[in-house]
Amino acid sequence: MNKFAIVGIGGKQFRVAEGDTITTEKVGEEGKTVKLNHVFLISDGAESKIGTPLVEGASVEAKVVSIKKAAKVRVFKMKPRARSRSEHGHRQWEATISILKING
Repeated sequence: MNKFAIVGIGGKQFRVAEGDTITTEKVGEEGKTVKLNHVFLISDGAESKIGTPLVEGASVEAKVVSIKKAAKVRVFKMKPRARSRSEHGHRQWEATISILKING
């Protein structure tokens, strides 16, 4: 079984293995390598290390492949009797990262 880790990025948790590509919140700059230190679990199939809450000395190295804006989220509010309407849109930055190495 392949080695995998559970990492926290931007308040969310992801299960990653070496060679995986995930889409998450913007981290770092495009083309650069980032080090993710919020590692909650590391497993290689036979042995698992579970952190309390983080695994000591563990990290995940990842390369930022691309940075772009996500799809637009529309916020529409309406008060029917007051003839009051408002619509707003928001596009969050997101990064596609490729996992290079799991340390720990």
